[in-house]
Amino acid sequence: MHVGLVMECDYRYGETEQAAFDEAFAMAEAAEMGGLTGVWLAERHFAAPRSPLDTGGAGIPSVVSAPLIISSAIVARYESLRVGVAVNVLPLAHPIRIAEEVATVDHISRGRVEFGVGRSGFARAYDGYGISYAESRERFQECLDVILSAWTNERFSYEGKHYRFNDVCVIPKPFQKPHPPLRIAATTKETFPQVGRAGIPVFVGLRGMDRPALADSLNAYRTAWKEAGHEGDASVFLRIPVFVGETDEQAHADAEESTMTAYRRLAQNFLNSATVAGATPDEERVQRGHRLSAITYEDLLRDRLAYGGPDRVTELLREIIEELQLDGVVAEVNVGGGISKDKVLASVNRFATEVAPALR
Repeated sequence: MHVGLVMECDYRYGETEQAAFDEAFAMAEAAEMGGLTGVWLAERHFAAPRSPLDTGGAGIPSVVSAPLIISSAIVARYESLRVGVAVNVLPLAHPIRIAEEVATVDHISRGRVEFGVGRSGFARAYDGYGISYAESRERFQECLDVILSAWTNERFSYEGKHYRFNDVCVIPKPFQKPHPPLRIAATTKETFPQVGRAGIPVFVGLRGMDRPALADSLNAYRTAWKEAGHEGDASVFLRIPVFVGETDEQAHADAEESTMTAYRRLAQNFLNSATVAGATPDEERVQRGHRLSAITYEDLLRDRLAYGGPDRVTELLREIIEELQLDGVVAEVNVGGGISKDKVLASVNRFATEVAPALR
């Protein structure tokens, strides 16, 4: 069982960028010292800080615009942690550059890299990069095809709509053979069977879906996996908000305001992005936005969060692991970015030392 942390590298309102990096490395050190399997860095762009009470904007204010560079620093500092990006937003990247950089970190770490990929659900970063979100699906697939070809062939050529390469030899090749473990973020109903048919492990979350809806989507993923004739079992890692307090009551109280702010932002993001070019009806953005707009903290605690004292969080995560047949749990430890630093770090330490050992 992979047990890790998501690192959003929060850029807190009123603090410096350096403070954000310091907090991120303190979290990585807590994960290493606590014996967690790994850390997964987000990828955020143009994520400036704002008032904790501001429910506008998209995503969490963050300094993690270059997650592979931060990953390199983490594996150089710590000896056992695996590192991944959840996720590399491939349509915003050049595939050859990503292939080179991920392979380089894989060598620096001696094979401790996980390769998480996705296209991101919102268009704001695409606007900033000057790339059309309407092209995100085709760019994602071409980029992934190029990266895998670069890693698994001494030389390769490629002819696509967005990328063309002739007799290219990418150096270095990854340390792990044939390449670091690949995991695709699946967030929409249409994505799950597609990834299952492709035989690729998934990274899933409880932002746009609750537990019952996610269970249904994972059934579709596993059915498609089996029908395609892939060997072995489909592999699922879950990203889930986790906050471990001294008691259930204290955990719920400490995380409530920040968590509700996050889900109000998410609801608005779904509604705002429903009509952007590249969004599809299958993504149900309007429906998700309306559901989240009306959601209560009690709803979240029941179906989307693992908050409480160590015993309660352990019980919840064991239940979820069994229900969803998970191979990994990755804890999102500061939903909304508004929980104080000391409380976040205390929660991470409790998660690593009191909860994680019981999940393995």
